[in-house]
Amino acid sequence: MYREAYHFPLERYISNENFKIFREYVKDIPTPILLIDVEKIRYKYRELARSLPMAKIYYAVKANPRDEVVTMLAEEGSNFDIASRYELDQMLRHNISPDRLSYGNTIKKRSDIEYFYSKGVRMFATDSENDLINIAELAPGSRIMFRILTEGTGADWPLSRKFGSHSDVIYYLILQAKELGLVPWGVSFHVGSQQRDIGQWDDAIARCKYLFDAASEEGIELRMINLGGGFPASYVDPTYDVDEYAKEILRFIQEDFGENIPDLIIEPGRSLVADAGVIVSEIINISRKSKNNLYLWVYLDVGKFGGMIETIDESIKFPICFDKDGLSEEIILAGPTCDSMDILYEHYKYHMPETCLPGERVYIFTTGAYTQSYSSVNFNGFPPLRVQILPPEIHI
Repeated sequence: MYREAYHFPLERYISNENFKIFREYVKDIPTPILLIDVEKIRYKYRELARSLPMAKIYYAVKANPRDEVVTMLAEEGSNFDIASRYELDQMLRHNISPDRLSYGNTIKKRSDIEYFYSKGVRMFATDSENDLINIAELAPGSRIMFRILTEGTGADWPLSRKFGSHSDVIYYLILQAKELGLVPWGVSFHVGSQQRDIGQWDDAIARCKYLFDAASEEGIELRMINLGGGFPASYVDPTYDVDEYAKEILRFIQEDFGENIPDLIIEPGRSLVADAGVIVSEIINISRKSKNNLYLWVYLDVGKFGGMIETIDESIKFPICFDKDGLSEEIILAGPTCDSMDILYEHYKYHMPETCLPGERVYIFTTGAYTQSYSSVNFNGFPPLRVQILPPEIHI
């Protein structure tokens, strides 16, 4: 069987010169570890702000809640989408004003609604009657975003079913909110994380227009659309750039709203921070299960429970670089824990140079989002994925 030489498209993720410097910097750092380039996140934030200057950015803190990331984005002028009282406490610890915060989680305890309100937060998302009634009682007079249900078709990591309600349900919630003394402020949606089909925004914006018109007929003027996240990062499969997303989304809005464009919010997470992270891992073992088995099993010291949870169903395909030369061999990649679920990629075949040996390092790019924040606390005794911020002279 003919085999080609191993090739990894390094320049898509980091320049050769920067990779040499990065590799030298991390050579003696124990693995696994996530390295974060905060300045690259700053660049991504400014790029998005230039592409959609009419939209307020609310960074989705859950993507990467590191203090260094939050404080830099606060300096840049970002607002923040938060989902728990613990994230709220973090924002307040950094003296981020509550008027820059949105409680975007539609699933919240009564005590948490009360806590957010007591700290000065006045923007809440909802998608259900019980939650709306709780907000009216415990956060009176607050501005409400009503989250509509989307399918998430075209997204690598869909966010359908659990969040949002059908437009007909949302319509009645809008009317009820006014009766309860709340401020029906706008409509919120999320088309799914790492969304490749820009047309999904077209469909969601059209639903927003329907709700704006229906509410207006009842004397309620909605003023805002929350476009959510979904903007892409640079994984294995290519996507359009942020400018293309922004141009098309603005066209969809203008087609539906004309000159009367409402206030716009976006909630980027992955698109700001993913490209700024590299996990450095180590090959623990390489084995072939039988003489007739076509594929080598390659075990890394990082797996599903240590930061790679988005490999569930092989949804997110991370760029994985083996820094060796040699003929390419198809492999199955797995993590280090005693759980049979801890297989990263079995059906989508990665390639590895046949010269690789246990103990050698592996570089997993585009891992700045939803890695450490998704790590288990103590499964098999393994600690959460360690993080180190790169010094300003070293860039990804």
